[in-house]
Amino acid sequence: MSRETVVEQAIKIADAEGLEAVTIRRLAQLLGVTPMALYWHFKNKEELLAGMADHLLREVTPEFPPDSPWQVRLRAMVEALTRVIRRHPALTALLPMIQKHGVESFALATNTALDLLAQAGFTLEEGFLISSHLMHGVFALVDGEPGCPRRLTAAEGVEWRRQKRLHLESLPADRFPRMVEFAKTFETEPDVERYYAFGVDLLMSGVESLAAGRRP
Repeated sequence: MSRETVVEQAIKIADAEGLEAVTIRRLAQLLGVTPMALYWHFKNKEELLAGMADHLLREVTPEFPPDSPWQVRLRAMVEALTRVIRRHPALTALLPMIQKHGVESFALATNTALDLLAQAGFTLEEGFLISSHLMHGVFALVDGEPGCPRRLTAAEGVEWRRQKRLHLESLPADRFPRMVEFAKTFETEPDVERYYAFGVDLLMSGVESLAAGRRP
């Protein structure tokens, strides 16, 4: 049983049931070993959580040719983080629970982002603020994904959207004309991929606009 096996099983539990369900005892049970066997890899739950974060964040720093423009590489990092959190939403709750800068993949992603932002002309302090804003912006983007709650069935989702539409259409049209018009968007499933593409554009456009006035 490898360290990776333990981490991957812990991530499966977190994805299915939430972080609170991840315990050494539960993991040992699922892996068919004693809890003491897991302590060979992780001294405590804090180390296990850090291991989970390190595993999930490895793909946030993709490989690129050295001459790739900074904005292309930074956008790729933002898109990669978005994909990771969409697949593993528990990561947003996991990161505040650990010492992030002690996690190698997080430190690498942060260092890479700071270097790219320095190439764009930002100071180190500004780069840290921007990279933090981008990370939390992605958290908010995933948290605000449009559509009905995931726990609902397809039929329940149709009814959920119908109720939303009726509620908006019931508003006084003379006071809230745009809201009443917006009700029509609940007639069909939202275009989730377009939502994410637009959200990443929104985050990156702010950084690129600021950088346009800087001298790299």
